[in-house]
Amino acid sequence: MNRKLLGLVPFLIFIFLCVFLYQGLFGNPRELQTGRLGQTMPEFALPDLMDSNKVWTADSLKGEVYLMNVWGTWCPTCIAELGYLTELRERGVRIIGLYYEQAYDPDFGDQFDINALRADVTSMLSRAGDPYQFNILDLERSLALDLGVSGAPETFLVDKNGKILLHHTGDINERVWRSKFAPIYQELTQ
Repeated sequence: MNRKLLGLVPFLIFIFLCVFLYQGLFGNPRELQTGRLGQTMPEFALPDLMDSNKVWTADSLKGEVYLMNVWGTWCPTCIAELGYLTELRERGVRIIGLYYEQAYDPDFGDQFDINALRADVTSMLSRAGDPYQFNILDLERSLALDLGVSGAPETFLVDKNGKILLHHTGDINERVWRSKFAPIYQELTQ
């Protein structure tokens, strides 16, 4: 009797693995969602990328519907989406950049040149389009981690009260805007 039960264990493990892998076949890897959906923007106090004397907080962003776009000049997909995001800004969509500096690692004592970063960002935005009202510098990645950011680009739709309503991993293009963002955005801004 004991041998029969012992022989059943590999079969049960096989069934479990089959069910687990079968679910993965139909999952959409672009549908990574932050655990913050439906919650307010986490508390933060981070400097403006271009003016270290200006500090942005979750409260200072309240009052208008906005997109928070996580991006970096090192990210080719981020650069590709700048043109379409600039079109959205010209249509009145408020877009705030959350600059994600991939090359900086405080644990290794990296030397960081903020002036070189500012020059790089200014150059990139002048060539590819500047959709941002301003950029928040998240050097330590504290806000990105609180939001559950896994990379760039990622975009969050936030309402007037600071509540996160939508999270998209990947670039924002016309198709994504029309199918995913526009219906909610239009409802919020009417």
